[in-house]
Amino acid sequence: MADRNFYVAFAPLQGYTDCVYRRAHHDSAGGMDEYYTPFVRLEGGTMRRKDARDINPDRNAGVPTVPQIIAKNRDEFAQLCDEVESEGWRRIDLNMGCPFPMQVKAGRGCGLLPRKEQVAEIAAEMQQRPEVAFSIKMRLGQDNAEESLQLLPIINAMPLLHVTMHPRIGRQQYKGLPDLTRFEQFMTECRQPIVYNGDLASVESVVEIMQRWPTLKGVMLGRGLLAQPWLFSDRQPIAVLKDMHRQIYDYACNVLQGDSQILARLHAFWEYQDILIGKKQHKAIMKSGSLRKYNEAVAGLFR
Repeated sequence: MADRNFYVAFAPLQGYTDCVYRRAHHDSAGGMDEYYTPFVRLEGGTMRRKDARDINPDRNAGVPTVPQIIAKNRDEFAQLCDEVESEGWRRIDLNMGCPFPMQVKAGRGCGLLPRKEQVAEIAAEMQQRPEVAFSIKMRLGQDNAEESLQLLPIINAMPLLHVTMHPRIGRQQYKGLPDLTRFEQFMTECRQPIVYNGDLASVESVVEIMQRWPTLKGVMLGRGLLAQPWLFSDRQPIAVLKDMHRQIYDYACNVLQGDSQILARLHAFWEYQDILIGKKQHKAIMKSGSLRKYNEAVAGLFR
């Protein structure tokens, strides 16, 4: 889709789209306007070291990266913004859509959506940071779709580049169908640019969404791009996979220690690739218990 005229972003996926994967995709496939990091959170009163490494500017140089943070209130939001800004970033996304129960129970992600007072205080903190270009990623609600509509007066007043909306509620997680009727209602009443996210697994599905709602700013894809990282590339699928695999393999073997760590990283790369490479070869790769077995399993793929 080299001739597209709308925004396309790679969604953050915990355990998959770290800085190594993002760079491999950018170098080998490209086609993204922005790559969002898995959410950055506080641990023991400060940013997790794992997250700090992932958003390190040197590790992301040349890749259009957006650090995403997750917070339950203004204090957490402000501290995370301070730490992310101290690394030189002036672009931040707020996660208001994570449906994982641990985060929801703590009032983060989707758990923030029913808490209008906390959202309003975070919005006020955004106003105090004109140097940052903010966006938010959210769902229709945690328990019901009314929650997002009730937040619209606050969201409409936020200083945002856009709102990315996944049209499910948090309780659904990724089950059931997106509620496109409620999405359209939200989009009609929202004065911010809207990015659509959810169940986009092909160029055809992206075109359908953009044709249905031509005023959308664009789309964000997650699992669809993990399964088909070449989706917005002019290159052949196997060529994209070969180049991405080489980068990720070199990183895993040179930086990680022991077969178990190396294989965990490599298996994540292949997890969604069963359709392209076939179930038999996919099973052999995913069940490889040593680096030797892994190398045997992938040996015939890139000849």
